[in-house]
Amino acid sequence: MPTSPAVTGSVRSAPVVNEEIRALWQRSGGVLTPEGQREYERLLVEWAAAVRSGVAEAA
Repeated sequence: MPTSPAVTGSVRSAPVVNEEIRALWQRSGGVLTPEGQREYERLLVEWAAAVRSGVAEAA
């Protein structure tokens, strides 16, 4: 399982996180296990933070 940015201290870009989300869904065949659901939710939080970070940098 990939390490959370909160653990590593690094921030990945929204496109990188989005690609991981897409890969998760593709691997799952469109049906997430409870573990997959938790990973998806964690990735969504990370993606939203990356998007906010990108908007703040652009402003």
